[in-house]
Amino acid sequence: MNETNTARGIASHYRRVDVESTAVSTADGSEDTRGPANGDRVLTIRDLSVEIRRGERVVRPVSGVNLALNRGETLGIVGETGSGKSMTGFAIMGMLPAGGRVTGGSIDLGGKELVGLPAAQYRAIRGNDVAMVFQDSMTALNPTRRIGEQVAEPVRLHQGASKRAARGRAEEMLALVGLPRPAERLDDYPHQLSGGMRQRVMIAMALVCEPRVVIADEPTTALDVTIQAEILELLDDLKSRLGMSMILITHDMGVIARHADRVGVMYGGRVAETGPTPVLFSRTRHRYTHALLSSIPSLTHDRSEELFSIPGAPPDLTVAHVGCPFAPRCDAATDRCREEQPALSTEEDGHAHACWHPASGPTARVRARFAASTAILPEREAAPRLRVVDLRREYPAGSAGLFGRRRTVKAVSGVSFEVAAGETFGLVGESGCGKSSLGRMLVALDRPTSGEVIFDGEPVTRMSARALGARRTQLQMMFQDSNASLDPRMRIGTILREPLAIQGVGTRAQRTARARELLQDVGLPAGVMERYPHELSGGQRQRVGLARALALDPKVLVADEPVSALDVSIRSQVLNLMRRIQLERGLSSVVISHDLAVVRYLADRVGVMYLGKLVETGTTEEVYGAAAHPYTAGLLAAVPEADPRTRRPRLSARVRGELPSPIDPPSGCRFRTRCALATALCAETEPPLEPLAGTHRVACHHPLQQKRSAELTTR
Repeated sequence: MNETNTARGIASHYRRVDVESTAVSTADGSEDTRGPANGDRVLTIRDLSVEIRRGERVVRPVSGVNLALNRGETLGIVGETGSGKSMTGFAIMGMLPAGGRVTGGSIDLGGKELVGLPAAQYRAIRGNDVAMVFQDSMTALNPTRRIGEQVAEPVRLHQGASKRAARGRAEEMLALVGLPRPAERLDDYPHQLSGGMRQRVMIAMALVCEPRVVIADEPTTALDVTIQAEILELLDDLKSRLGMSMILITHDMGVIARHADRVGVMYGGRVAETGPTPVLFSRTRHRYTHALLSSIPSLTHDRSEELFSIPGAPPDLTVAHVGCPFAPRCDAATDRCREEQPALSTEEDGHAHACWHPASGPTARVRARFAASTAILPEREAAPRLRVVDLRREYPAGSAGLFGRRRTVKAVSGVSFEVAAGETFGLVGESGCGKSSLGRMLVALDRPTSGEVIFDGEPVTRMSARALGARRTQLQMMFQDSNASLDPRMRIGTILREPLAIQGVGTRAQRTARARELLQDVGLPAGVMERYPHELSGGQRQRVGLARALALDPKVLVADEPVSALDVSIRSQVLNLMRRIQLERGLSSVVISHDLAVVRYLADRVGVMYLGKLVETGTTEEVYGAAAHPYTAGLLAAVPEADPRTRRPRLSARVRGELPSPIDPPSGCRFRTRCALATALCAETEPPLEPLAGTHRVACHHPLQQKRSAELTTR
């Protein structure tokens, strides 16, 4: 079924929405009583307050929030974890956690008051008039039920459709959200789909009843930059086609700049600033909004300067606060800020802020410069610290059917590169490209199928278990999920002493002293030693993970997605810390990430991986300044910039479609199935990694530099 027919089929089942008028009609032309009561206003939140009782503790995640949403509009709600943005969405949905309740205010949905609504009436509205796209598709989808059943369920519950009709609508909606082969996917289970495909299923399930308002709560946080761009564009497109309004909840200011019409910045459970997106970004007033924007690593950031980071931590919402909640972290705070809570004051163009000392345009922030690398780093040695030679890793994936041939997952397929002493090498690429598998082999946590990892001239892959145990102390890893990698039953002091005890380093007193020294190095107080991991924030746990990796003074550190789960403000703190320690200690580092801005800030050289192979390598300036491979250019084009004036890249410049299966990769160039420049040569012959200029190398039959040169020659 093509896209036009799909849209026509959807229209035959759903009511038609005229976004140019306030009237809403059904398919048979009769009036729909669910239309908004006052003009274009669809949702109005007035003085909303929420509390959650946890035993004797009372958390107040939302306090006096005022927001409005108009027909066909996208309202972005942005802020750090704990700012109250997600809880505001849950309050609208009537899905507050156990012990949670709305203690004051109003939620008006199209003239219908939702606060105090009986549970049965709320169930009739939830999924039909207002729906939610959740952050984690794997936990939001039922793993025991097929995709078709889950997408069809709202249609059967709210519209009384038969099982057959609901299944037909589910297929149409899966096609509308761009899921490949939707008829086949109806009988799949969630675990059989990729992350991007599961997110599309969640969007289909939320929109199948064509709700008036859709709330997207961090819908792309766990996705690659390419899939993130596709999902957000899909939401924009469906919102326009189906005449919906959207609330986009995120901590990514780049996403807000590109996709939101208006913005509400939340801090400490309150709205700190709100207004039209272009106005708010160009004339930022609240000091917190300005600090958020200053904390974002960008593709143009000067690597000799530290990232700005917001000092301190968000407020404890179990305690009643006096004054501006941002005052303890604000460099412009006065006694008035600490004693009196500012109210939202509205300026022209609907721009409002709650700040006693608003910023006036771009504020110059003093950023500490890193000391010159030549004064800190040891001289580069002739031999590299780490060499990777034709490394390959394949995993068994079972047989294709009862009598089928045995299959293998080709995770890493012939990767070679070098890392000098004191150098940081960045690995970027989509999930499933083999980055993490490669990282595990670098620190000898996994054995390669073939190829070698050579550390200080010694082949690690050939060492005996005993010899490897001694050398592994020099090869350490900083894991992505600090919560899962730290033992919840051990105190932080014990966690930091453990690697020293295993290696027989020092007495207990010396190990304790070393643990305190490590905490000081990563910016944590000694009192943290007596606490458990769950008592620390995400940023603090990530610092502990870094301290543990440094405990044995390694020469090589592999950091696997070290800041992907952190807020932008905490992320900048951890990135500055990692870069400072790397410079001071002369560490050789391999940073693995799908965030290209993070890799640009940390790495001296970059390798771009696609489906188990390196497709482009070079210095940060070479790769980011003049991307040669279409895949690299597509990754860079998908990065959302925190500036609404930035022009969106052409669709042809972006990476489209799903990553092929590493069990059966395409012939020739593995990227050809998603490349706009692919020719017959690309299908027949695999391009080698060849030099372009300087240290810049690319594996492409049609590198972009050649294409640009040819264009200039013909003009």
